[in-house]
Amino acid sequence: MKIILNTIGVLAVILGVLGIFLPLLPTTPFLLLASACFARASPRLHNWLQTNRVFGKYLRDYENGRGIPLRGKIWVLIFMWGSMSYSIWRTDHLWVRLLVVLIGACVTLYLTRFVPTMRIDKK
Repeated sequence: MKIILNTIGVLAVILGVLGIFLPLLPTTPFLLLASACFARASPRLHNWLQTNRVFGKYLRDYENGRGIPLRGKIWVLIFMWGSMSYSIWRTDHLWVRLLVVLIGACVTLYLTRFVPTMRIDKK
C-alpha cells in the first residue's frame, strides 16, 4: 500500500507543479492529495513537501486548520476565473463551456464556504 500511496503522491506533485504553468490544471488539490498520500506512506516525503520553500507554508497552514489568507483566496479566484474565462472564450462547444463554469462554481463555493480564512494579526 505504501508503494501505491507514494506513487500517487509523486504523480500528484508532478501534476501540481504542471498546474502552476497550465491553465485549468489545478495546483492546490494535487498538492493536498500528495501531502495526504505522503502523510500515510512516507514521513520523509511528507516532511519534504511540508518544508518546501515554494508551497510548504500554505500546505502546513491548510493542514493545521488555519486556512488560507483572504488575499490568497482573492488572487486564486481572480486567476482561476481569468484562465477559465479564456478557456470558455476559446471553445465552441457549449457542453465544455458549461462544464468549465460548473467546475469554477464548485471550486469557488468550496473555497469561500468550506476553507477557513486565515486571520492575520497586524502588529
